[in-house]
Amino acid sequence: MADDKSNAAEYWKANVRTIVGCLVVWAFVSYGCAILFRPLLAGIPVGGTDLGFWFAQQGSILTFIVLIFFYAWKMNKLDEKYGLGE
Repeated sequence: MADDKSNAAEYWKANVRTIVGCLVVWAFVSYGCAILFRPLLAGIPVGGTDLGFWFAQQGSILTFIVLIFFYAWKMNKLDEKYGLGE
């Protein structure tokens, strides 16, 4: 029983770590690159506009989609590791 609680605590800790990592990446891309670092990225052309504008319009959305797939893949790996796979 104690082993099950320990296993559940480790699983939850790994899950929260994955969620926090994904949120940090998304916040950096959507807030950092699109707003804070936009003047630094303004000189880099991408598709007829600057990189800061691109991150604000498409980059944060594409990053979010990639993070969804990454999270699903990572959680499947964690499920297998802790014996909770399908």
